[in-house]
Amino acid sequence: MAKTSQATWGGRFTAGPAELMLRFSESVSFDRRLALFDIAGSKAHSAMLAHVGLITAAERDAIHGGLDAIAAEITAGKFAWDTKLEDVHMNIEHALTKRVAAAAKLHTARSRNDQVATDMRLWFKWACGVLGEKIAAAERALLGVAAANRTVLIPGYTHLQRAQPVFLSHHLLAWLEMLDRDRARLADVAAHANWCPLGAGAIAGTTLPIDRGYAAKLLGFTDAKAGRRSRRTRWTRSRTATSSSSSPMPAHSSACTFPASRRISSCGARRNFALPTCPTRSAPARR
Repeated sequence: MAKTSQATWGGRFTAGPAELMLRFSESVSFDRRLALFDIAGSKAHSAMLAHVGLITAAERDAIHGGLDAIAAEITAGKFAWDTKLEDVHMNIEHALTKRVAAAAKLHTARSRNDQVATDMRLWFKWACGVLGEKIAAAERALLGVAAANRTVLIPGYTHLQRAQPVFLSHHLLAWLEMLDRDRARLADVAAHANWCPLGAGAIAGTTLPIDRGYAAKLLGFTDAKAGRRSRRTRWTRSRTATSSSSSPMPAHSSACTFPASRRISSCGARRNFALPTCPTRSAPARR
């Protein structure tokens, strides 16, 4: 029986996995939303490898060109996702290695562990920023309605019975305060995610002469402080992000996918990549 291609882990097996196992183990059907963040991480990593002399500038440029082409296909909806490659990372890597020979060097001083952790942190920062902006818009809308109805009275309820009268504006401002707490929690999640795991490797770093700070700055991280702890706790951060709201969050796909207009610029010299920006946390305005 001919072996079915399984690039991730199937090297020791004489046959591919059953179709049921493929459906059970694949994640590309939902983690493809990390695609442009994965590409940004690979561009920053290859730029760092060239910066320290582990690959040539020509190899870096070839990798960047291939990644840019893949990003354009993904943005246009023309990229062919393959569930047999399981996840977004292997899909992009497989497509890139077919186009660019130098892509075989992309895992120099990088493990899938720190690669995935970096993608997740980039996505958390971006997603928290998008949700924070949506919440702020809802707060402004509530404030506008409250300001327009300063003297309107409504019955306040306790134990399902009418109690004392309250101002509608005060009632709306109570919801605004709850939304403001949600926004603050999301800002906290983004702040916790703002450390770059690239360079931590599979478990405890590498002996190669890398420059973690260089890659971290290209990606807009605070620095390269995160290491083993960041990888081991990335799922804890994920649970924190999904449970951080005191009120239900909208499940619209627009809040969970990357913007179609997003582009990642090439970098020959040291410069930041064009990643989605996340609003910095500030103290809520006094009302």
